[in-house]
Amino acid sequence: MSESNQTLNLSEGRPLSAASVGSVVIQDRLNDLVKLFKGRTERQKDRLVDPDESEEESPSEKKDEAPPAEKEEEEEEPVFQFELLGHPVKFYAPTNLPPLRSWLRSILEYRFPSSIDPFTDLIYVLWLFLVVAAWNWNVWLIPVRWAFPYQTPENIHLWLLADYTCDLIYVLDILVFQPRLQFVRGGDIVCDKKDMRENYMSTERFKMDVISLFPMEIFYYFTGVNSLLRFPRLLKYSAFFEFNDRIEAVMKKAYIYRVIRTSTYLLYSLHINACLFYWGSDYEGLGSTKWVYNGKGFAYIRCYYFAVKTLITIGGLPDPTTVFEICFQLINYFVGVFAFSIMIGQMRDVVGAATAGENYYRACMDSTVKYMNSYKIPKEVQNRIKTWYDYTWKSQGMLDEQELLVQLPAKMRLDIAVDVNYAIVSKVALFQGCDRQMVFDMLTRLKSVVYLPGDFVCKKGEIGREMYIIKQGEVQVVGGPDLQTVFVTIRAGSVFGEISLLAGGGGNRRTANVKAHGFANLFILDKKDLAEILVHYPESQKLLRKKSRPRTKPSLKPEQNQEQGKSQTSTKTRPKLNLK
Repeated sequence: MSESNQTLNLSEGRPLSAASVGSVVIQDRLNDLVKLFKGRTERQKDRLVDPDESEEESPSEKKDEAPPAEKEEEEEEPVFQFELLGHPVKFYAPTNLPPLRSWLRSILEYRFPSSIDPFTDLIYVLWLFLVVAAWNWNVWLIPVRWAFPYQTPENIHLWLLADYTCDLIYVLDILVFQPRLQFVRGGDIVCDKKDMRENYMSTERFKMDVISLFPMEIFYYFTGVNSLLRFPRLLKYSAFFEFNDRIEAVMKKAYIYRVIRTSTYLLYSLHINACLFYWGSDYEGLGSTKWVYNGKGFAYIRCYYFAVKTLITIGGLPDPTTVFEICFQLINYFVGVFAFSIMIGQMRDVVGAATAGENYYRACMDSTVKYMNSYKIPKEVQNRIKTWYDYTWKSQGMLDEQELLVQLPAKMRLDIAVDVNYAIVSKVALFQGCDRQMVFDMLTRLKSVVYLPGDFVCKKGEIGREMYIIKQGEVQVVGGPDLQTVFVTIRAGSVFGEISLLAGGGGNRRTANVKAHGFANLFILDKKDLAEILVHYPESQKLLRKKSRPRTKPSLKPEQNQEQGKSQTSTKTRPKLNLK
């Protein structure tokens, strides 16, 4: 509203109405908009005439906005600051850094677990590898540094650096990892920090770990750097045996590691003997006799060669001359015979355990061949039986899976059966909609059988006592005068023979001939086992009978069955078969 109008209205002594006030405000706003558009049009004309002319904003465009206040620069707080010679020194956090890679971010964000499962945690196995590496440094290098002149004043700092690095790994194992290991108490897995720490401190392993770090290095002040003073570090042997157990548990072929470990025992015994031989040669005097080491060439390799010929009793060594040499050689011979016989026995056990399954397969096959030869079984039958042995062993790695599973408790057998066979059985249309627990119970009763090409799985007229689920391969429904006409090919994941199990009365005879097209691996479920399962699942039993009912035909007399079979074989159209 303009000031003139306000003055006029006040002089007259009467207030404006609401409608009058609204119309005046709208009119003033429209006038302002017209002025803005006119000013903007004039500026655009000026730009076209002289583009370089600078333009100033009109007061109307600013819309009564106050000039922006100058923003004060916000000072970052320094991460670290101190005074140097009276002047403040500040360090700020770096900005505009490139983004971290995903693997580096995962490492930085990793949080050490409060409890560790020693049987399944891969991080603990990796840590055990470091501990065993530190332990092996002491086991192998302490005798070498004591006997051979490889530790010199020039390189002593490198030896000490490696020693104290191994000691640091020992300390971290005692303070960080071992007190966090879960344990079982009364059947419960204990994860409490205090209980885990107290459990570790109450074990024999804790005592040996503490003794292994006894600081005998203080005697370096009197004897110099003598590696024999680090002998207590060898007492942490429990980590080595635990690492062996964990590695064997995670490896698919654990016997490979056992062979390597047993071979390492033999190499270490030769290693110790080489160190003792150099020490004895140095005691007698290098090159003083023909028996001792003469000091030429690479000392460790030559002494190791002597140890190999001594412990394995190869012979061809110079005869000892002094009493010390004779005694040393006698002890070598006795220890060599004893140690080498132990190594041979261990290697035989390891190899025997690795080939136990194959030896069992060979023994079974040899016994079967001997039996067939004694009864003069035809060669054709013998060849098929040998083929079955060979294919079953190569495909399954064993002759009978039940022999392996029978050793496990029922819960473990169920877990294995679900992981191995549930994916196949769950796709069978017959069992879809049944109680899931009923399917689980059925999985533990299935038996795997391999059929050779051309083998008849079932024949027409036989009493049906089993149903079949195709695990691998194909089977064919055949007929005709010579049983060579193929009616249907049934592939993996299908089921047949179920009507014989579910039908009551006398409808349990097979109605077709089924033979394997190639090598076929089938699951067999016995009728007795299925009946024992369905007793506990009446709803599933009703569903199975309902599904099998449309497949069955009305019972016919034998004569009618024969006539119907003749008519079906004479027609060119494929008959609709009901497999029992």
